[in-house]
Amino acid sequence: MRLVFLGAGAFGIPSLDALAQDHEVALVVTQPDRPAGRGKVLTPTPIAVRAAELGIRVVKPPDVNAASVVEEIRGIGADAWVVIAFGQKLSRELVDGVFAINLHGSVLPAYRGAAPIQRAVMDGCAETGVSVIGIAERMDAGLVYATRSRAIGATETADEVHDALALLGPEVLSAVLADHAAGRAKGEVQDESKATRARKLSKAEATVDLASLEAHAVRARINGLNSWPGCTVLVGELPVKILRVAACRDGEGAAAEASCGALCADGTVRTLTGAVRLLEVQPVGGKAMTAAAFLNGRPALIGAPVRPLPASAS
Repeated sequence: MRLVFLGAGAFGIPSLDALAQDHEVALVVTQPDRPAGRGKVLTPTPIAVRAAELGIRVVKPPDVNAASVVEEIRGIGADAWVVIAFGQKLSRELVDGVFAINLHGSVLPAYRGAAPIQRAVMDGCAETGVSVIGIAERMDAGLVYATRSRAIGATETADEVHDALALLGPEVLSAVLADHAAGRAKGEVQDESKATRARKLSKAEATVDLASLEAHAVRARINGLNSWPGCTVLVGELPVKILRVAACRDGEGAAAEASCGALCADGTVRTLTGAVRLLEVQPVGGKAMTAAAFLNGRPALIGAPVRPLPASAS
């Protein structure tokens, strides 16, 4: 098939690779280069980089709905458009009469919105997945053509789930495009009564109060905030980013006998109910390390309170 691919983030790279192998990707539409890093160097999107490596023509319109851009994209005469983490809303004028499908990082209608993967992990969901949907006026509300699901591991971070879901994309997109080519693609209307929102993450969320949450909620929140915006706390007076935790079994670890919120020598911390074990941490300005290595170098912090970062510092 002759395809147009619209995307920006790394989530779409496995799918772009597969589509370029099995079809003719005639054009990649992505976001303009943006300043990045400490030097604010203009940097192309991950999709732009990969498309260039694949030898695919790339355009980077600031406004994909501008009349000249609409004319250019529609002039490709593609059999289908694939949209993945593009970052601009597509107008009716742009997609009218086109078979345009979007790969979304949840099993819709759950977690419509900007941060479906992170919110699913933060909410402690047992599983998540991807959906291939049609483009609709309302965000992520289009017809569902196919879904794939997978379990969320007990200590998986949002970044790890993101990468795993990205690998589900090629199979499910291939199936939908094959159905479209055969004239049998048929989407199902989403159940609006089951729709939930996945609002965009903010830096204001980048901490946690262990003493106010039960262990599984602490575990889900911290792992879901990795890698952005992260979860930073004060251990004593030292700012530390907690990268990964596990929920302890009942009675497991020294925290079972410790005061709520105190960091124990075995890396456990008692929460409102239960306890968590710190697996990976990163002192602000330092390197990521195991909790054991962190405490070996800072024995004075054993017994220190683990507190949320003050709002003024987050």
